[in-house]
Amino acid sequence: MMLETLGIQAKAAEKELVKLNSTKKNECLQAVADALIKESSDILKANDEDVRVAREKGMKEGMVDRLSLNDDRIRAMADGLISLIGLEDPIGEILEAKIRPNGLEIGKKRVPLGVIGIIYESRPNVTADAFGLCFKTSNAVILKGGSDAILSNKAIVAIIRKALSEQGVTPDAIQLVEDTNRETAKKLMQMKQYLDVLIPRGGAGLIRTVVENSTVPVIETGTGNCHIYVDASADIPMAVDIIDNAKTQRIGVCNACESLLIHKDIASEVLPVICERLFNKNVEIRGDENCCRLNNKIVPATEEDWGQEYLDYILSAKIVNNLDEAIDHINKYNTKHSEAIITKDYANARRFLEEVDAAAVYVNASTRFTDGFEFGFGAEIGISTQKLHARGPMGLKELTTTKYIIYGSGQVRP
Repeated sequence: MMLETLGIQAKAAEKELVKLNSTKKNECLQAVADALIKESSDILKANDEDVRVAREKGMKEGMVDRLSLNDDRIRAMADGLISLIGLEDPIGEILEAKIRPNGLEIGKKRVPLGVIGIIYESRPNVTADAFGLCFKTSNAVILKGGSDAILSNKAIVAIIRKALSEQGVTPDAIQLVEDTNRETAKKLMQMKQYLDVLIPRGGAGLIRTVVENSTVPVIETGTGNCHIYVDASADIPMAVDIIDNAKTQRIGVCNACESLLIHKDIASEVLPVICERLFNKNVEIRGDENCCRLNNKIVPATEEDWGQEYLDYILSAKIVNNLDEAIDHINKYNTKHSEAIITKDYANARRFLEEVDAAAVYVNASTRFTDGFEFGFGAEIGISTQKLHARGPMGLKELTTTKYIIYGSGQVRP
């Protein structure tokens, strides 16, 4: 009954949100951003308790990092909302228009999806990001966060709802499912009469559960077994810096590097430097036989390691004979998220870009840039690794659909 109430309220909010103009939406986004900063102590107090409980339960530090908030991360949440203000509102955009021989004027217009459900794990910043993107595109949103972040999410949603009410806008633009029971999540997946789309954001288990159980259309956001391939012509200092950043800047995120491939011609030169840098940051490297021969601190890898998203200070490593082997390995084991090549060879860079199957493919840059804010989208609802409707960081336009609008002057079909 509780979920049905949320659904009814969301459908009512949808009708109000579609009437808001861009100016009003931007005023609300600014008000929410200001409120998050002003009331950050409430968020941090709730988050401290979530983190304490998580550590008591033995949560890995990579996951604790995903859960944790501080003043800088709350500021980043607010900045994400403010950045949306400067982006063009896609709602109402006419994508194309034409006049048929019979005089009908046919146009294609961008419109909201309606009510979006989001099921996600740990990261409480998703709560603010999801609200901002959905609100800017006139979508109502029902959020189902994980139990690990329930107090943080409740604090953030309460602040957002209060700020909307003070702006004279329905607070039901955002609603949180406070029951963290898995059965409640499964019921949410069945709410086709209220939800227009469902977006899972989290680990492989969560995403698989949503895809397999949902009767609501799903936009699948994927896990991140992201690779970096060091080509024979790579600039070694550049390669080491990029790998260090992609692996250790934040270990518990989906765009972190989890797998390393090195061309055999450069392996004896580059691998010791990579090991020195990563070992100093407590990264465990699990390598194939060739890697282990080059450094006895490398742990032998198993077949399972090649497809693993660790979200931890662990990296798999393999020496390959050529670009073909690197591409084949990536396309076999990757999760179609983000892949990178470090090379000075233009032809190899082009081949890598063309032949690697992933939502984001990089040349000489860290995979950590696969992010809505870094791509200039203000924020993101997730990284879509599927190929229908949306792929890569999902910004404003990915939260819209289209409808045809037709003007006539009495035409009837013969």
